[in-house]
Amino acid sequence: MAVVATPIGQLDDLSPRALEVLRSSHRIVAEDTRHTRKLMAHFDLHVPLVSCHAHNEKERIPFLIECLVRGERLALVSDAGTPLLSDPGCWLVAAVHEAGFRVTPVPGPSAVLAALSVAGFPAGRFHFEGFLPPRGSAREARLRTLSRIDIPLVLFDSPVRLARLVDELAEIFGPERKALLAREMTKQHESLHRNTLAGLRTFLASQNGVIRGEVVLVVEAAPDLPNRESAHAPDERLDRALRLLLESLSPSRAATVASTLLDLPRSVVYRRVLQLRGKASSIPDR
Repeated sequence: MAVVATPIGQLDDLSPRALEVLRSSHRIVAEDTRHTRKLMAHFDLHVPLVSCHAHNEKERIPFLIECLVRGERLALVSDAGTPLLSDPGCWLVAAVHEAGFRVTPVPGPSAVLAALSVAGFPAGRFHFEGFLPPRGSAREARLRTLSRIDIPLVLFDSPVRLARLVDELAEIFGPERKALLAREMTKQHESLHRNTLAGLRTFLASQNGVIRGEVVLVVEAAPDLPNRESAHAPDERLDRALRLLLESLSPSRAATVASTLLDLPRSVVYRRVLQLRGKASSIPDR
C-alpha cells in the first residue's frame, strides 16, 4: 500500500511519481471521496474510490486487507497534504504492517512543512501539535504546557475558531511572542501574516471575523530563561496538592504524582516537598 501526499491547494503540485502511483492503483483509499474526486477529475484518473475516515476506518480494514491479499495495489490519500498528520489512516497503516504487507511513502506537499519554511523561525527541530482540545480545562492546561516548549510550534485550527486561539495564545504565551499565520497556502488567495501575537490579534479584529480557508499557525519557540525551573515557582495549587498527597504517599511518590498532575518539573516539586516538610536535606523514600 502506498501512502500518497496530495496537493494542499495548487493541484499541479502533485508529483509525477504520486500521479503514476495513483493511476496504477486498483483502489484509492480516501478520507473524503468527494474531495478526492476533484483531484482525480483534474488528472483524468479513473480508479475506484473507497472512503476511509474517522468514523469508519476500523470497519474498512478487513475489506482493504482482503484487497491486498488478492494482489491489489492500494493508495491512501487524505483530503490534502501528507496523510496521517491530523488525518485518519493510522489504524489502517498499522493493520497493513501487521498483515505483512509493505507500506510505501510517496512524499510530497505538507501544510506543516510549507508553513515552517516561510515562518522565519529556526526549525531544525519543531513541535507539531495539530488541533488542540476544543475547550475547557484540558485546552488551557495544554496551552500552558506548550507555552514552555523551546522549539517552534505548529498548530491547526478552523477559521471560525482562529481569533479565539490567538487571544488565548497572547494571554498564555505573552503578547510579544512572534507567530506566522498562513492561510490558503498555494491557493489563489494565499495570505501570510507574520507578527507578534498581539499584532495578529489586531489583524484578526480588523477582519470582522471573516477568515476563510485552511489555517496553519506557527509560533516561535519560548524565550530562553536564565533558569527555566524558576518559571515554575511553587504556588498555592501545588502546596494544596502536596499536602493531600503526603498524607498517604512517600515524599518521592508524592512529588512524582504532583509533577504529573500539574505538569511541573519533578525536581521543582520535590524541592517543594522538602520545604513543606521542614527538612533541609533529603527525605528517605519508603
